Order: sequence, then C-alpha cells, then structure tokens
Amino acid sequence: MKNVTTPRLFSRLALSTVLVMGVVSASFADDVNLKTMIPGVPQIDAESYILIDYNSGKVLAEMNADARRDPASLTKMMTSYVIGQAIKAGKITPNDVVTVNKDAWATGNPVFKGSSLMFLKPGDRVPVSQLNRGIILQSGNDACVAMADYVAGSQDAFVGLMNNYVSALGLQNTHFETVHGLDAPGQFSSARDMAMIGKALIRDVPDEYATYKEKEFTFNNIRQMNRNDLLWDSNLNVDGIKTGHTESAGYNLVASATEGQMRLISAVLGGHSMKGRENESRKLLTWGFRFFETVAPLKAGKEFAAEPVWFGDSDSVKLGVDSDAYLTIPRGRMKDFKASYVLDNQELHAPLAKNQRVGTINFQLDGKTIEQRPLVVLNEVKEGNFFSRMVDYVKLMFHHWFG
Repeated sequence: MKNVTTPRLFSRLALSTVLVMGVVSASFADDVNLKTMIPGVPQIDAESYILIDYNSGKVLAEMNADARRDPASLTKMMTSYVIGQAIKAGKITPNDVVTVNKDAWATGNPVFKGSSLMFLKPGDRVPVSQLNRGIILQSGNDACVAMADYVAGSQDAFVGLMNNYVSALGLQNTHFETVHGLDAPGQFSSARDMAMIGKALIRDVPDEYATYKEKEFTFNNIRQMNRNDLLWDSNLNVDGIKTGHTESAGYNLVASATEGQMRLISAVLGGHSMKGRENESRKLLTWGFRFFETVAPLKAGKEFAAEPVWFGDSDSVKLGVDSDAYLTIPRGRMKDFKASYVLDNQELHAPLAKNQRVGTINFQLDGKTIEQRPLVVLNEVKEGNFFSRMVDYVKLMFHHWFG
C-alpha cells in the first residue's frame, strides 16, 4: 500500500462529529480547536426528525430518525415521485386529459370525509398537469386516486409501484398501503426515509419537483394555498416540500431550502401543532445553514494526482474521482484542510480501465482523516507492446533491487 500526501490544501471537511458548545475547563479547552466548535442542535419539539445535506448526504442532526410512524400526506411525495417518473419515461404527459372515476369522488367515498380535496366530480376531464398540482399544492386525496387510476389502472396497482420504488431507493422503514396517506394498517415511514424520498424527487424528477415551490392553485374556482408556510419565510430560500397531518401521525413537514450551492433537507415527524412543525423545521434549517457549508474540492474527471504506470502504452496515469466530491464542513475551516491518497497496491500495472478504483483519497483536518472518497483512473491505459513491456520489466527489476 502506497500513501501519498499531496502538497495542496483543501478547504474541505465532511463532518463526522459535532462538538457541542458549553462550559469547558481550561485544560480541556487547550486540547480542542475552538474553530470547529458548533452549538448543539436546537431543541426540537417533535417525535422524530433529521437534517441532511442534499449534496454530500451527510446527516447533520437526527433524533429517532428510523422510528416507524404514520406518514399522513407525506405519502403524496412518493405518489408524486411515481407520477414524475411516468412523465419522465414518456408513459404519460402533463397534457393528457384524465376522466375522473367515481372512486375519486369525495361524496361517494366516506374515507375522504373532512380530508383535503381538489373537489373532483365523476366525469370531470382534467389535465394531468392540474391533477398533479392538486396533489402537490392542495394535497388532494381525490386527485391522488384519479392519477393512480390513470397511471396504473387502479389504486392497488399504483401502490405496488410506490413500494417498488421504496425498494429501488433502499428505504428500510417505509411501506405504503394507500396512494394518499390517510391512516391505514401496515402503512408507515420514517424521518430518514422521507428525507430520502425528498432527495429522490429533487435529483430524479426535477421538473416534477419544480411544482413544489408554487404557492397556490385554483381549480373549478376554488383557490387553495400551498400548506407549506415556509415558502413565505423571507429568511430561508425554501422551495418545497410537503406537509402532512392525521390524528395518529401528528403534524409532519419535510422541507428543503438552498443557500449558495448548499441544499438542506429537513424532516420533522410527529410535531404537536401546525405552527410547531414549521417552527421546528425552521430551527433545523437555520442552524444547518449558519454553522455548516457544502464544498466540492474535487470535480469528476479533473486530475487530482498522477502516478507511474508499468507495462503500459503510457508512462503515467491521471487519477481523480468519478463523481463530484461534495463535503459538508464547519464554516470558517476551509483553509485548514489537506488531502492525501493511498494506493491499494504499491505499483500500478497496465492495463488500467477508466474509472477503475486504485486507491482512496483522504480528506484531513488537524491531522485526522474525516472523510474518504475512491481514487479512480481518469484515462484508460492499455498494455504496451512487447518491447516496451520488456524494458519496463528490466527497469522494475532494478527498481526492486535498489529501491
């Protein structure tokens, strides 16, 4: 194994621990770099929560994040994701006109009594784009049923698609039984999984996600406001995502906001009031933006280091990362970071394939490795001709003998 320290400094850190500000003795303070000290996570009045950095995936704060709870209308995030994927795949289009069936009629469906609705009637012919807004902005349970029937033929089939995506996204504590989120036996999710669904919406179906920042929608002369009041917060650039509430679920809110190149996603489940879920989400997002930042020290395809190659058609190979390396760091520590790399083997021998992993990049703060990324080959190196390989064999033999 070969360990190489690069001469360049990196202003990069992925936070693995959070130092809690408090009263410390003089001797302890001498051992702590005060620049990295961050106030503890605000007290959050909810049953579970999580705060993640969208780009780096770093969890900045969490409590009971894997506890299984009733998701309520947060379920509509997955309903929306399935619809977004269907549009993306060309299976349906936003301009398709849907004929509303009786099962989407609130008057004929007692389970919808007192719940949020788009106020559809049987026989209504409504474009997909409007039904989609009814789901996202009005949290319309009837709109969910109409779209489920159109996309998959029935609610049960659509729920099957929802759970297929649960598996595809690797969600460990989520299972859906309904397309709308009204309480049902066997239906559950968690703060972590809901944050991951939010991340998937932003990453995989950006056109679908763009609707989440709209503040109101009028259908059939009925004007309804987006229930995510954080969209009106002048101190945060919130552009989604979804609220939810039932008696058993409490007050839920998944929110996402940006600041520069940083995007945070918070999920607060089991809040105790409508205003409370907003206030607690605001606390998390404000704390995250104030004390952390997202940086990208290495870009995909950009050379980070070069190493000699033996027995190849080139004498050296460029090394780097195969995807942008995002890190979450405490604000103010950018100038203090270094990067080094370790090769898996002492020497690199051709052939080498593009994106082949050959080592590990270590990001370091105060002499400690705080994050790692795979070191990969940026340009293919094929095997050299017979003569060049024989020359390298002799050179390498002397290299082994004499160091």
